Amino acid sequence: MTIEQLNQSKVPIIVFDKKLEELKGKVLFPEKLKKANEILAKVGLPKVAIKK
Repeated sequence: MTIEQLNQSKVPIIVFDKKLEELKGKVLFPEKLKKANEILAKVGLPKVAIKK
């Protein structure tokens, strides 16, 4: 793609840092995850209306 095509494109260009792959599958904030799971267990997920 040329620079002009990139400027006119409506699709964003995203460059990912390869170091993020190291974090894949790891829990970074276990306390917050535990609290969120407790809240979801009590309250549950909201009902989603399906539009036809």
